[in-house]
Amino acid sequence: MATPTPDSVSTDLVPVARRGGIPIANMRHVYRCDEVERRLTKLPPKEHESLRSTYERMLEKGSERFQVKPSGLPAMEHLYDELPNFHDALDDIRRQLALCHDSRDALEITPMLLLGPPGVGKTHFAREVAQLLGTGMGFVSMSSLTAGWVLSGASSQWKGARPGKVFETLVDGQYANPVMVVDEIDKARGEHAYDPLGALYSLLEHDTARSFIDEFAEVAVDASQVIWVATANDERAIPEPILNRVNVYEVQMPDRDAARTIALRLYSGIRGQHDWGRRFAPEPGEAVLERLAEMAPREMRRAWMTAFGNARLDGRDAVELRDLPEAHGKRSPIGFVQ
Repeated sequence: MATPTPDSVSTDLVPVARRGGIPIANMRHVYRCDEVERRLTKLPPKEHESLRSTYERMLEKGSERFQVKPSGLPAMEHLYDELPNFHDALDDIRRQLALCHDSRDALEITPMLLLGPPGVGKTHFAREVAQLLGTGMGFVSMSSLTAGWVLSGASSQWKGARPGKVFETLVDGQYANPVMVVDEIDKARGEHAYDPLGALYSLLEHDTARSFIDEFAEVAVDASQVIWVATANDERAIPEPILNRVNVYEVQMPDRDAARTIALRLYSGIRGQHDWGRRFAPEPGEAVLERLAEMAPREMRRAWMTAFGNARLDGRDAVELRDLPEAHGKRSPIGFVQ
């Protein structure tokens, strides 16, 4: 099987990220169009319509995708404030950005495994990393999977078969180096004939990922630039070959000051994102903030929304304790809001 060609020398720019500098993008071929054409011409007429449609879509979109990296070391101080329990992971990202920002080398981020209870903030963290780098994001929840094909695709011979998430993210997206989140990797389960994590053995290795074969399309795609972020509750349920391929970070519960900061940022964010927010005070009262800091972070956003609504129903422009819903329990050891 032919492997995808190396990246070209184009220096096209992609849109400015939400924070940080202008990301610079080379164009990288993520598959070979001649290989796609060859497979398309071999399909029997009026058969395999789904596969035919996939090949035609690949040819229409072309094989080049943006391979982006920040033009300089981006500002990350806001992430250290917003993600107080992800400092170790942010430190590693910062180091790897420093290595490539003034060179022609592509950005390489060692695959990450974030260990922590549900609600640790994995989606928020991954989204912030994607915005920091100026690239896209794919998401796969492993808790509901029963077969390995969700990552790697299922053979087109099977009824209802389709490409896997990696293939779809690279082919249908704009980027050769998207952030790919594999959520709750420790909950992956499958039938005896399938290994839900089998595809990751090659995808997490740079060399083998360059010619990853999706079982549906059977065309090599270059997944070597994908930035992997996996999450888990229990390290013991993860196969050793996966652990050997990732950097493991244990995400701890934020302390009370960090929880107050999270609650305050959520208040300001919600208020600023809605036109009705201008009716409310710029900051909540101390007693309300203290109560929010006792809640699990994943409850905070819902609590603020409920409180804003209750305050308006009562004709007030300030949130009071009576506006908050009853907490479902004290803070559990989790991190940021999803």
